[in-house]
This record gives sequence, structure tokens and C-alpha cells, in this order.
Amino acid sequence: MTEEFHRIRRLPPYVFAEVNKAKAAARAAGDDIIDLGMGNPDSAPPAHVVQKLIETVGNPRAHGYSVSRGIPGLRKAMANYYERRFNVLLDPETEVIATLGSKEGLANLAAAITSPGDTILVPNPSYPIHQFGFIIAGASVRSIPATPDEDMLRALERAVRHSVPKPTALIVNFPSNPTAFVANLDFYKELVAFARRENIWILSDLAYAEIYFNENEPPPSILAVPGAKDVAVEFTSMSKTYSMAGWRMGFAVGNPKLIQALTRIKSYLDYGAFTPIQVASVAALNGPQDYVSEIRAMYKDRRDVLLRGLQSAGWEVPAPAGSMFAWAPIPPAFAEMGSVAFSKLLLKEAGVAVAPGLGFGEYGEGFVRIGLVENTQRLRQATRAIKSFMTRHCTGAGTADLLGAASS
Repeated sequence: MTEEFHRIRRLPPYVFAEVNKAKAAARAAGDDIIDLGMGNPDSAPPAHVVQKLIETVGNPRAHGYSVSRGIPGLRKAMANYYERRFNVLLDPETEVIATLGSKEGLANLAAAITSPGDTILVPNPSYPIHQFGFIIAGASVRSIPATPDEDMLRALERAVRHSVPKPTALIVNFPSNPTAFVANLDFYKELVAFARRENIWILSDLAYAEIYFNENEPPPSILAVPGAKDVAVEFTSMSKTYSMAGWRMGFAVGNPKLIQALTRIKSYLDYGAFTPIQVASVAALNGPQDYVSEIRAMYKDRRDVLLRGLQSAGWEVPAPAGSMFAWAPIPPAFAEMGSVAFSKLLLKEAGVAVAPGLGFGEYGEGFVRIGLVENTQRLRQATRAIKSFMTRHCTGAGTADLLGAASS
């Protein structure tokens, strides 16, 4: 009775816990913390979507059990979105399912398709559910490079040759959380050809499809590749596109066999999202899309303000092409500290919370993820505090001194 449960033993200590604990303590002490550590949208959803929710909540018939795979109108709305946005045709009956956010869908599909001991290919660094959904399901995870280029493709070929058992599935996520990398259609063509040749499933996480900063190159869907539906399923979400994160509404679309597997396992686990949320999500997908363009412009403004401020502070950070994050290499003066200690020090002395890169996999060490989740005024305040922090510490302080400052 004193031993830890088997599946819990497979989960490492939560890397973000130390920073979250320090953040809570600082706030309890009355400190003003600018929290750029979570990917939590701070904007209100579109007004007409909220109004549709309120209207539907007023209907007494809307409060019963819903449909696990999503009401028909919602699945049709998602199919229409894919045709409009990606020129991809989907059958709402067999190739679309609503999920309780993309995270739930990924985890439940992992449970549906995984046998104990399966090998799954996962980019490193990546969003934690990409690997831990499969680890919880009993699989082994093999890391591959997170960049959408030849390095990943070569690593995939090596993995097929040298993994026992042979990999059964591959996770991809572009625009990426946390790295903000964006893939193009040519890269997806290579992935689909590889997966078809090796009989490997592809699970694509496209949660940040509408947050991109090159207006001439919107991120594609892997399903736009001919033949992709033979091997691929794709997850999307209302969370970032419409600032509906707490509503927990997402989708899986694509390969009918994978959609059926997810449908079957979900039928045992839930009754679907609250019906008014599904109805309001239809209004979001089918209604005017001005909001989406406005949100994209807002995140671009925030990105530019953040990068200019960090550059002024002496912290060079690559400009993200998409997502709502900047993937920032730890400044050289602090590099030996590691991402957790650096994040704690930045929180303590600058009042700015960021996410340590180690939390996204061992190859995330040496980076922190900075969320574009505060308005431009607060971002300017954050970068001024970081500049002061950098000035104090980049004048010869040794690693031991910095570590002492972080732990004291």
C-alpha cells in the first residue's frame, strides 16, 4: 500500500512545479508578477460567440447529456473550416470528432491505439502531452529532432532501422509549442511519404494554425497532402484561435480508422462537451472571422514589442514565425545555471515568470519559453525589468554567485 502506482511511477516530477511554487509565494507576498509562463490567452472570445452561449444556456433542453463525438452541426462546421482554410474535404460523419480540447483528444487516441511496449516517435522538445499521453498508455518514446527539416527526416529513417519494436506512430506539432517552428507543405509531403512507406501513423497537432506572422505563408494542414488521410489524423482547437481556452473544445479530423478508434474509446469515457459550448463553437466557426485576423495582429504586435525590449536588454531571441511563444536561448552569462534555476532567478529579481525549457524535454534545456500573454504595456514593463536584471548580473558575476542568488 506504500508503493507508488505503476503508471504514476512513469511520470517524472513536474519540472514547472518549482517555478510555480516560487510564483505563488511571490504573489502571496504581494509582489507584482508578470506571468509569461503559461500559454493562457488573455483576450475575451468573440462577442457573438459569448452571446450564443448565453442564449443556448437559457434553453432548458440544452442541459442534458450531449453527444460524445460532437453534435452534427459542429462536426459540419469543422469540415467547412477545413475546406475553406486548407482546401481539404472531410466527411463529418466518419472523419471528424469533437474533443474536450486537443489535449484530451491526443491522450485518448494514444490510449486507443497503443499496445504496451509500442515505440512512438516524438519531437524533443515538445508539448508534454505529446510524449506523456503515450507513456501513460504504456508505450516507449523515442526522441527525434523538433525542427521541420532534413534532420528530422534523417532521424525518422534511423529510428525505423534501429528501433525494436518498429515505431507505430509519429507526433508532429507545427506551429510548434514550445519552439514556434513552422512547417511547409513540402515537408509534410516528405512525412506522408515516409509514413505510407513504413506503415506508421501520424498525429499532427495544429492547435496554432491561425497564429502566424507571415501573412503570405499561413501554416498548412498535413491533410492537404494527397494520400495523407491514409495515415494521418490532425488535432485542432478553439482555445487559441478564438481565445476559448477554458471552454475545452477541440477536434480530431482525418483518417477514418483513427477517428473511429477515438470515437469508440470516448464513448466509454464522456458524454461530450456541454451542448451550449458546442452550439457557440458552431457560431465561432461559421460566423465572421474578423476576430481571428485581429488576434493574429495582436500577437504579432506583442511579439515585436517583446523582441525589441529583449534586444535592448542584450538578450538576443529569434523571432517566432508562429504560435504565441518565443523560444529563447538562456543568455550566455546564465547558461550554466540551467533553465529551472534561471527561471527562478528571473522571477525573483525581475518579477517575470517564464517556463523552463527542461519542462518540454531534455533537449529543451538551455532555453525558456516566453508567452505573448500580456498586453504590450505589461510586456514593455517586463523587458525593462529584465534589462535591469541583466545589467546587474552581466558584469562579472560567476555561476556560483548566480546560483546562490536563485536559491536564497
